Amino acid sequence: MQVENITIKDIDKLLLSAEYVPNTEISTTLYLSLLLGKPMLIEGPPGVGKTELAKVVAKTFERDFFRIQCYEGITFEQIVGEWNYQKQLLHLEAAKNELNSEEKIFDEEYFIRRPLLNAFLNDNDSVLLIDEIDKADEEVESFLLQALGEQEITINDLGTFQLKNNLIVILTSNSQRSLLDETKDRCLFLYIPYPTVEREIEIVKSKIPEADDETVSTVVKLVHSIRNLNLMKKPSVRGTVDWVRSVSNLGTRDLDKSLKDSIGVVIKTESDKKRVIKDILDKR
Repeated sequence: MQVENITIKDIDKLLLSAEYVPNTEISTTLYLSLLLGKPMLIEGPPGVGKTELAKVVAKTFERDFFRIQCYEGITFEQIVGEWNYQKQLLHLEAAKNELNSEEKIFDEEYFIRRPLLNAFLNDNDSVLLIDEIDKADEEVESFLLQALGEQEITINDLGTFQLKNNLIVILTSNSQRSLLDETKDRCLFLYIPYPTVEREIEIVKSKIPEADDETVSTVVKLVHSIRNLNLMKKPSVRGTVDWVRSVSNLGTRDLDKSLKDSIGVVIKTESDKKRVIKDILDKR
């Protein structure tokens, strides 16, 4: 699908058709990103739909999807690409007496592309997700500035590559560290908080349309109460969906029992579990 002449209402409909329930900020920021051709930087707690939004955009706009999953220690080579040293050595061995053989091993055929370069050089319009960029170190983040701002990538001994398609770039962060000002300046910023009760009910119903309305409402309201506790890990929206599905399958006739029996679906540590049962479930 082309992005020309698209409206915010169109984006709302497209996201909803893919079972992603947007709010005004999400739809507006995505619209402006398409309009201005700028990357989106999405922050927010884990499990609120940051990564899912990138996947849904690729699906609804019928684009190829590329993903860089950042982690501590990720390197330039794992993001952009690396030389195929074995192939280079084989070439040198086979061309010992050939002139300029050492220069030839720095051609593209000896370079293994990784997601960033693949996304840039893809013939089809694409979506690139740079997930959890806050886990990468500042050196890697600094390297990405050229790609984010100038839409080109420079690789030593290989040259500079220009963007070949209408690429939508989405970065996500869980705010484990503060990102560079230069990164923020190149992106449109979107913060996705935990949803309101009403929106979370709508999200759950979009994922589990067959779920009983009363069960959905009860579980969502419980999750919101749980998030107000001082826990090691607050329940994600994904956890809410899984809890509703679990309770529905265990049976709602004895709802309190089903809620406690499936608490491990939404609460991930023993200390949090005891706290939730004592302060929330036992007081129902």
